[in-house]
Amino acid sequence: MEYVPRERVRLLTGVLSVVSLAVVFAAAGGRIPASSVPAAPEWVIDAIPAVNAIISAVAIGTIAVGWRAIRRGAIGRHRVAMLSSFGLFATFLALYLYRLTVMGGPSDFPGPATIEQFVYLPLLAIHILLAIVCIPLLYYVLLLAASRPVAEIPATSHARIGRVAASLWLVSFSLGIVVFVLLHVVY
Repeated sequence: MEYVPRERVRLLTGVLSVVSLAVVFAAAGGRIPASSVPAAPEWVIDAIPAVNAIISAVAIGTIAVGWRAIRRGAIGRHRVAMLSSFGLFATFLALYLYRLTVMGGPSDFPGPATIEQFVYLPLLAIHILLAIVCIPLLYYVLLLAASRPVAEIPATSHARIGRVAASLWLVSFSLGIVVFVLLHVVY
């Protein structure tokens, strides 16, 4: 399964990371005009945070399944679980960016200023920081796996970086659910 030239994994990781983060920051900063995406009914826009919370919960499960599978030597199951996790993440991100673009930026916190300052914003900051750190790590481990036969992957940093990426990914998805609950359920 050799899709990516071996010597280009770092370069491709860098390019994909920069492009992905540029799109995320442009959408979050309201720099992408709403007219550049198709219109959707308001109920669809309103449903996206809940759908993304569900996607996050499912992704937590698929990451855990993938982690457990590789610890048991089930490489095929690990691959399916982790590719499913990445697919869920891509779906989450597409929906999130669509909503940001349509709304012109992130939602304001509707709760008390004290909760916003001491609970919501710190959790959101950690969630965002981990998500930013995860993007290049995820690209790197996926490209490493895609560019080598299965027998060669243990000789790479795939497992070491993958453990870090999966750990941060789990925390980021979990905090994302907490942020959703604070933003859309509690307040």
